[in-house]
Amino acid sequence: MKTILITGASSGLGEALALTYAREGNRLILGGRDAGRLAIVAAACTAAGAETHYQTADVTARDIMHQWIAGCDKRFPIDLVIANAGISGGTGGTDINKAISQSQQIFAVNFQGVLNTIDPILPRMLARGKGQIALVSSLAGFAAWPGAPAYSASKAAIRYYGDALRVGLKPTGVQITVICPGFIKTPLTDRNQFSMPFLMSADQAAEIIVRKLKGNPPRIVFPWPTAIVARALGLLPPSLAGLILAQAPEKKALQSAVE
Repeated sequence: MKTILITGASSGLGEALALTYAREGNRLILGGRDAGRLAIVAAACTAAGAETHYQTADVTARDIMHQWIAGCDKRFPIDLVIANAGISGGTGGTDINKAISQSQQIFAVNFQGVLNTIDPILPRMLARGKGQIALVSSLAGFAAWPGAPAYSASKAAIRYYGDALRVGLKPTGVQITVICPGFIKTPLTDRNQFSMPFLMSADQAAEIIVRKLKGNPPRIVFPWPTAIVARALGLLPPSLAGLILAQAPEKKALQSAVE
């Protein structure tokens, strides 16, 4: 039995990951902001065969996250942490003051929230000489999307941080993987009013992630057609990429939905 901690587990990809790991009979430690939804997910995981523990948790609350994760690890040494919690918002319908405030909130959750998730567990894994941490980035982090600047920048920050962390920690036995999915059908993407190529269900995405994490890859990037486009845009000169990306639709402004 593996002990797996997942943030953002009350809906979307986090919920799908929890249920997929539950069917393997793992011990799950689930965190999320929506207490009601999280309780429902935890009950479903228990019914699927997992030993399930859960805690209402806001990843921006550094001290609370440290107390929760370190406390869990003392009881059940954690084998795998998936830092999945995140929010999404764009420039659609926002004035500049709201856009600035939204950007700060997105970075607080998407990047600082990742640090608040892995900082409590990393020293403990290093002391054991083993453990795995997966950081959920996005294909949106491969290019500078003007319709969602804070979202794409926060996901790029996760990707660079995870890539560098993996190299630095290679001799220690602690494994780092960065997950870069394309469009996944979740409460967040349900708000998008534009075409989303190769949109896949959260269950499909979770199956891919769970399967590939077992091989400890540096990155998990999917689906491949969207990944090729995202990577190509990231390699273009900024002037040319800007001309192309300027035609992309804007994401709606931030709401309270959390991945």
